[in-house]
Amino acid sequence: MKLRMLGTGSAFAKAYYNNNALLETGGRTLMLDCGTTAPRALHELGIRFDAIDAILITHIHADHIGGLEEFAFQCKFIYRRKPVLYIANKLVEPLWEHSLRGGLEQESCLTLDDYFDVRPLAEGMPVIPFPGIKVELLRTTHIPGKISYSVLVNDHFFYTADMVFDPQLLERLVNERGVSVIFHDCQLQAPGLVHADLVNLLTLPDELQKIIYLMHYGDDQPSYVGKTGKMQFVEQHRIYEIMVNHVVPTDEIR
Repeated sequence: MKLRMLGTGSAFAKAYYNNNALLETGGRTLMLDCGTTAPRALHELGIRFDAIDAILITHIHADHIGGLEEFAFQCKFIYRRKPVLYIANKLVEPLWEHSLRGGLEQESCLTLDDYFDVRPLAEGMPVIPFPGIKVELLRTTHIPGKISYSVLVNDHFFYTADMVFDPQLLERLVNERGVSVIFHDCQLQAPGLVHADLVNLLTLPDELQKIIYLMHYGDDQPSYVGKTGKMQFVEQHRIYEIMVNHVVPTDEIR
């Protein structure tokens, strides 16, 4: 399984684009979130919207769903296809009513189902979008009072989307679920009120830090290179091979 980072930046980063990614295996592609900068990132990589087999949405913030309007319009009116949309069952109505309806609703398109093949997901219930990829939504804390999820992929790869520092969860996933690779959002400057911050992440045991790769960082990331303990930064547009127990970054980066 390969993961290509469309962007690695925080919601306010300008240099690194929104923290969205593509999971690729067996010639099929699952997009993890579709933020405001996702269409531009795909264009720069030479990837058309019709090359995306399915999208999985973790929560309803613009850096994770802001590109869905363009994606929906292009797929419907240019590519004449209805892409699969995986989303937590509790987020289906809010995504349409509070985020997309104002731009997408028109005479012949009145619901989310008019644009997407919507596949609601139950928390903690794994699904297989296509052979080689199994995903499970795990409810994690991000903004107080707002529903947000992280993603467990193929039982060993944990992708946090956005979440606060939760060392107990990380340790349970490693010790009880067999997680061996973690891509974790990281606010570089403390305090991290709605994201894990670097100061807290550096308190994790070395053995746990060794399997953590940092993403969702700010434009000041270059000044923190070499200051992340045993953890490593992931890079925008780079492809990573996600294997059990380790990650292999490829030479391909654009």
